[in-house]
Amino acid sequence: MPRWLPRAMVLALTLIACFQLGSWAFHQLLGLLINILIAFFLALAVEPAVSRMATRGIRRGLATFLVFFAVLIASVGFVVLLGSMLAGQIIEIVDEFPRYLDSLINWINQSFRTELSRVAVQDSLLHSDWLQRYVQNSASGVLDISTTVLGGLFRLLTIFLFSFYFAADGPRLRRTVCSVLPPAKQVEVLRAWEIAVDKTGGYIYSRGLMALISGVAHYILLEILGVPYAPVLAVWVGLVSQFLPTIGTYLAGALPMLIAFTVDPWYALWVLGFVVIYQQFENYVLQPKLTARTVDIHPAVAFGSVVAGTALLGAVGALIAIPAVATLQAFLGAYVKRYDVTDDPRVHGHRRRGSGRTLARIRRTLRRGSARLRPPPGPPRPESDA
Repeated sequence: MPRWLPRAMVLALTLIACFQLGSWAFHQLLGLLINILIAFFLALAVEPAVSRMATRGIRRGLATFLVFFAVLIASVGFVVLLGSMLAGQIIEIVDEFPRYLDSLINWINQSFRTELSRVAVQDSLLHSDWLQRYVQNSASGVLDISTTVLGGLFRLLTIFLFSFYFAADGPRLRRTVCSVLPPAKQVEVLRAWEIAVDKTGGYIYSRGLMALISGVAHYILLEILGVPYAPVLAVWVGLVSQFLPTIGTYLAGALPMLIAFTVDPWYALWVLGFVVIYQQFENYVLQPKLTARTVDIHPAVAFGSVVAGTALLGAVGALIAIPAVATLQAFLGAYVKRYDVTDDPRVHGHRRRGSGRTLARIRRTLRRGSARLRPPPGPPRPESDA
């Protein structure tokens, strides 16, 4: 056996063990890394407001606290208003449930000539096996729900703390990163950081503006239909449809439809039609213009980045995909050499003059060539005598 073989085997086993250990550690810390990534982009989003307050003499830590406190107050107020609305609607639905059940039973009796009664239906439901199993499963799932809620709160707290540190100690963090780089690289890092702040802030601004427009439009519709809690529902539609990627549009439209259904079932159809039409208007008219001005990214690139981000990181990837791609595009665009485009009609989507004539000439030439290649007709056959 060669003398180097044991050392090679030990080295190979060591590398495999290190790879397995690194892979295990990465999977264990993946949730924390995603939280740090979200916190970093959140800090970039509030960076313009914090810097503006810091330039006016407010300490950066206090400015960051004030910005996050305002965001927290707005979020808590929205959740409280939404919770009160849902609680009121649930109480109303529970109070009106006997009337709904009576109307349904009367319709069944008239349509199918049955003799059902509400008492019999309630007894059959209360003593059914599937209801008992559902109650037992729900009771056993309370612990899982509590664990999920506590985990979500802990994750929000982690994101909040990291984003607060990133925003409050932004200059110190930049100095720390630049201290390990040569001067030429320091300029590039600072430039990339500035681009990321501009693009992320522009993305948040465009989303906020679209949320405002969407909320006002849906508020007008809900007020015309007389749907209760129209202001809260409008805020819900605006925020959820813009800041919750992929499923935000459907989730935002479901709640107003449900509330409108309690008023009149036809109102739910009106809300559904308006949501679909407005979504098309937003996708093809409003969003491209706002995105082009604030984020400067093509709508197709934005859609592809959202799909790719969703495939990689789920909802988090879809949320940060557009500002990340916009930052990367703007940063790489500075190193791509561009040239003046020739003044050719085809560049502007027009056909060059004479192209149709050229095609006609080619067709005529081909016809003449095919006619020349045909064999000449033979002599006529003599007619036979009858």
